[in-house]
Amino acid sequence: MDGVRRLPAIRRRGWPGYDRRMPQLIVAALLALTLSACQGGATADPEPGPDAGSDAGAGSDAEVTLPPTSGTFDYQLGTAYEPDGGLDVVVRDATAEPADGAYGVCYVNGFQTQPDRADLWLGDNEDLLLHDAAGELVVDPDWPDEYILDPATEGNRDRILDLLGPVITGCADAGYSAVEIDNLDTWTRFTDAGTGLIEKEAALALASAYIDLAHGAGLAIGQKNAAEATTDGHELGFDFAVTEECGAYTECGEYTDVYGEHVLQVEYTDNLPDGFDAVCADPDRAPLTILRDRDLVGPDDEAYAYEQC
Repeated sequence: MDGVRRLPAIRRRGWPGYDRRMPQLIVAALLALTLSACQGGATADPEPGPDAGSDAGAGSDAEVTLPPTSGTFDYQLGTAYEPDGGLDVVVRDATAEPADGAYGVCYVNGFQTQPDRADLWLGDNEDLLLHDAAGELVVDPDWPDEYILDPATEGNRDRILDLLGPVITGCADAGYSAVEIDNLDTWTRFTDAGTGLIEKEAALALASAYIDLAHGAGLAIGQKNAAEATTDGHELGFDFAVTEECGAYTECGEYTDVYGEHVLQVEYTDNLPDGFDAVCADPDRAPLTILRDRDLVGPDDEAYAYEQC
């Protein structure tokens, strides 16, 4: 539920400006969405889970492809590599190329800044960052080189999307099938106006904007963590979930009860209260559940760990 859920900062690519669509393109997009709503919803692999997880998010009419619920899964934010036997589902950072022949999920940090891109947010865009009551910028106490995005107003959310939108559409251009948006749970961690407050409604409104953008680019979109918001997230339009350490925190059912089999579960070697065998025996675990080293290094590193239920 706290800072152990995320990884050490990964370097991201730079982002160009986000061009707003011309009015005639907006009309065309609306017409396309209308046709899509009439023609059908999301497609999935041949073994869909319960109804809650077999379609696109409850609030969405988008036609997207959901992740498979069987096969080999890996979480490769630290190092991208091709294991023997190949992959069926893999999550990689937005800076990495998707794996050939696998369902690719693209990682984007949508609610905090990246350490090497602070210049994107400071200066003219500093008002998009969370400030405390004294007017000081708020940082993540567990990741002190990351600022917190402030989605408090519609104007802020629009400008955040202007800056991060190209990362999401860039995932589609690169050939990914889906995107996961990290740090949705800022509203559970910044709860005091004196030290920095994120309102749940504002965070979900920004999430909704990411969902619309991803679906418009043909991408499925996954809710990352935030077990408290699985129902809200699915109703907004998230198509699947990516959860870190739900086994360690006994909260896997919060995801699978809502998203069915369309949950990608990652546990870490340094936080296994009852061991990985117990995680795999949990009836609430995701069909695709893996154990990884905390830094997600490659197989040539002595710290590398990988196991799948």
